[in-house]
Amino acid sequence: MAKITTFEAGYCTHPGCMALKGAGWRICRFPARSWLLEVGERRWLWDTGYASWFEHYTRKGLFQLYRRVTPVNFDPAESMVRQLQAAGLAPGDLNGLILSHFHADHVAGLRDFPDVSFIASGEGWAQTRHLRGFAALRQGFIPGLIPEAFETHLQAMESFTLQPLPAELQPFTEGYVLPDSHGEILLVPLPGHASGHIGAFVQTDSGWTLLASDAAWAPANYQEMRGPSRMANLIMADPAAYYRTLGMLHQLWLGGKVTILLCHEGDL
Repeated sequence: MAKITTFEAGYCTHPGCMALKGAGWRICRFPARSWLLEVGERRWLWDTGYASWFEHYTRKGLFQLYRRVTPVNFDPAESMVRQLQAAGLAPGDLNGLILSHFHADHVAGLRDFPDVSFIASGEGWAQTRHLRGFAALRQGFIPGLIPEAFETHLQAMESFTLQPLPAELQPFTEGYVLPDSHGEILLVPLPGHASGHIGAFVQTDSGWTLLASDAAWAPANYQEMRGPSRMANLIMADPAAYYRTLGMLHQLWLGGKVTILLCHEGDL
């Protein structure tokens, strides 16, 4: 069975009510999580969290607004490339780097992995790749974070085998099999939060886990169907799709057979 190891690569702060209605204006900490996924001798990194590149590309110009709206706390020692090195792994030991979506807090470390294959929604990348200026900022996309050879190393999720999902994963019905994962990692669209936003069902010794990325920011979002502030709709790719996805997470949680992990579950 697959193994999941959790890392945190920096965090941002923001009023709690932006992530959860009724949470008040208390400033909360939202960690940027990455996960190392292992199946036998194969390894994939899910997202990168923050990295020093984020500071570099938000130091001046329009993208300064990104770091002002969501202040970031990050130590270079927290970068995923450094944390993996501390665990005895070099970038070349990875079989791929899976991107849940293209927001800066998920892709800031891509330049630290120049020769690793990237896996993401091809449709999401097509909708994101040309964004510049305010349109990019509104979508949380910082073009400078994307390596020049990114497309050369990109594998589109949609090119993978699509298969029916086990009954215990209802209401989700289909998923893309991550190559060489022996069917233990299944990628699924989780639309709404960002263009091409995806998650993954991972079969571990303790059962299925859904890496739900940013489909919710707090368990109460999907457990109580208490979404974020309406202001959060301004930065969503598709608010209506976001709430449909949240409803599917709610049904999955009610089934009680799947552990749900979020990238930014903090101290709400």
